[in-house]
Amino acid sequence: MPSTSRLRRAFGVLAAAALAGAAMTGTAVAQDEGGYHPQPHYYVSLGDSLAAGYQPNVRTNTDVSYTDQLYTRLKQHDPSLVHIKLGCSGETTETMILGGICSYPGATSQLGAAEAFLRAHRGQVKYVTLDIGANDVDGCLSATGIDQACTVKGIATVATQLPYIASGLRRAGGEGWRAPQYAGMNYYDPFLAVWLTGATGQAEAKQSTVLSDTLNGVIDRGLRYSGFKLADVSKAFATDDFTDQATLPAFGTVPLNVARICAWTWECTQYQDIHANPTGHAVIAGVFEKVLRHR
Repeated sequence: MPSTSRLRRAFGVLAAAALAGAAMTGTAVAQDEGGYHPQPHYYVSLGDSLAAGYQPNVRTNTDVSYTDQLYTRLKQHDPSLVHIKLGCSGETTETMILGGICSYPGATSQLGAAEAFLRAHRGQVKYVTLDIGANDVDGCLSATGIDQACTVKGIATVATQLPYIASGLRRAGGEGWRAPQYAGMNYYDPFLAVWLTGATGQAEAKQSTVLSDTLNGVIDRGLRYSGFKLADVSKAFATDDFTDQATLPAFGTVPLNVARICAWTWECTQYQDIHANPTGHAVIAGVFEKVLRHR
């Protein structure tokens, strides 16, 4: 799998060619030395470290991300599909709009790069996926509890900027039967892992779902308002399910939501990291696939 930097360079070449008039739309075909071939279709993925595929065991972005796994699944039904992977580790709603973390050829931000590509490839982009907002509030929960002022500010920022991002993507991608399918996700709650530390941790785990539910409520409304379908990752991870029980190796019986966080993220390992592991990314990819395959 090419590196993220190589993919971004490839994106720059594609966008430049399209803007120069070299790209065609609809059912047109392009000629090369091998003859005529159908124009490619595109899957454009945006987001934070989940979309980029960050893994703490290698401390870099990888190709195990849900976006890569989703692309593999979608490509089985459309061999011409090409993945334009724009995700940026550490991205917030603000930096997605303004830039400042990752660089994109010909654009100042991830949103700008995506909008330029969508405009240049009208009729060829089949899917657009988005995850953003977690980094706006992740710093609000620490060993001392939840910083209420921090969460209020972060969630208010997501409430304002997520609809701006999603609406901008839809305007750039267009409407109608040839427009892309647009889908965005809400989040699992990685802090549920503190349940395993004892009574105090169990109280903190329950408190963390209040923050998670509030953020996800804002994300859900922002996506639906902007015409995006919702990939309900929180539900797949059973985020609010403290009732059903599951067996967790080395810990015994725990709530289902805690078991899934331990099984599908790096939180309960030596890395104590919030990111989904390859299995968790596969779960997320499955949620998106179900949404996108039911047009």
